[in-house]
Amino acid sequence: MAKDKGYDLVEVAGNIAPPVCKIMDFGKYKYQLSKKHSSRKTVDVKEIKIRPQINDHDLQLKVKSIRRFLDEGDKAKVTMMFRGREVVRPEIGMRVFQKLTEMLEGKFTIEQQPKFEGNHITMVIAPSNK
Repeated sequence: MAKDKGYDLVEVAGNIAPPVCKIMDFGKYKYQLSKKHSSRKTVDVKEIKIRPQINDHDLQLKVKSIRRFLDEGDKAKVTMMFRGREVVRPEIGMRVFQKLTEMLEGKFTIEQQPKFEGNHITMVIAPSNK
């Protein structure tokens, strides 16, 4: 029957009794299998920028965005920029990062701890593996 229609007889599930076979185009079947196995989502790094003098409501909005990024499977890079004399007080920025991690709920891992470099502090948060 398969030869008459111009298709192939393909064994779909051979590990059960009786084995399951289908009449189909084998090249198309191989292509669909390769597409299924290669359809992995790439992990993007989304960036959130904050300031050391951020108020609580704005920080809550940023945390909500970070949570959304993590739920979608992306990483979040939080960058805090210092201007002028704010650079002299990096501990204020570290307190904001501490408050941010306390506000984040759910399963996440801090891939890069808050790190002071030049005039900014960066931290990378990744979704935890389930």
